[in-house]
Amino acid sequence: MNLKGRSFLTLKDYTPEEIEYLIDLAKVLKTKKKQGITGNSLKGKNIALIFEKPSTRTRCAFTVGCIDEGGHPEYLGKDDIQLGHKESVEDTARVLGRMFDGIEFRGFKQETVEKLAKYSGVPVWNGLTDLDHPTQILADFLTLKEQFGTLKGLHLVYVGDGRNNMANSLMIGSAKLGLNFTVLSPEPLWTDEALVAECQEYNKTSGGTITITDNIALVQGADAVYTDVWCSMGEEALAGERIALLKPYQVNSGLMKAVGTEKTIFLHCLPAVKGYEVTEEIFEAHADVIFDEAENRMHTIKAVMVATLGN
Repeated sequence: MNLKGRSFLTLKDYTPEEIEYLIDLAKVLKTKKKQGITGNSLKGKNIALIFEKPSTRTRCAFTVGCIDEGGHPEYLGKDDIQLGHKESVEDTARVLGRMFDGIEFRGFKQETVEKLAKYSGVPVWNGLTDLDHPTQILADFLTLKEQFGTLKGLHLVYVGDGRNNMANSLMIGSAKLGLNFTVLSPEPLWTDEALVAECQEYNKTSGGTITITDNIALVQGADAVYTDVWCSMGEEALAGERIALLKPYQVNSGLMKAVGTEKTIFLHCLPAVKGYEVTEEIFEAHADVIFDEAENRMHTIKAVMVATLGN
């Protein structure tokens, strides 16, 4: 599998086989890390880490993953460079592409990460935009594979804001790899119809399914229940409206009992606002898996860098 020189902007750009390869590579790199074995595939490589939005897991995962493989990460916060302010994204991309071997971007617009990839001439990795969060999905799917041994055919239920980047990305990943994906959300927050249609096309090949519903009873039989914060970064002004809409969709003991199976796991991309999208009780009951998922951000991000830039 040769992914050298490829950007990682969305899972739409990757075949099922390529996605599985990245997950399996991450598993290998994780095993080596546990044995105290690091690599040098990024030796001599300089990587720019652009953050319009703050982060714990994304920043730490790219930093540690890069250093583990012998590279040098350079953090560039929103006040450190002129991206989109005094200098266009296109010009910033052309400058950074002359100085760095790879670029990570975490911010607001998908258009920005796409322009960075188009004009920089080096691999660009999407650490999160308002539309997509593909590195998180790799970590989620590695976690699911560790728990269940397989991905195809699993029933994954996302509970919450069905229009946000996590619902979008989980739908794309599930459709690519043949999971049965349910969005459980109030109708005003259902996933964009165009994206659903696009993912249904992927399902024709993968055998996956998509269900969009406001019926909480359809959580029954889920292998994994997933949620995210009710207000994404930049949407804080909508908090009151979101809480009113989403309160019936809190992941609590009642919802988990409705699943009707003991083997169900709970996942959260973090940070969690306990008492809102999930209760403290449910979060702590599944904390071991949740923090496996958080750790897996590092191993999967390292796999993306190694596969697309590594020697």
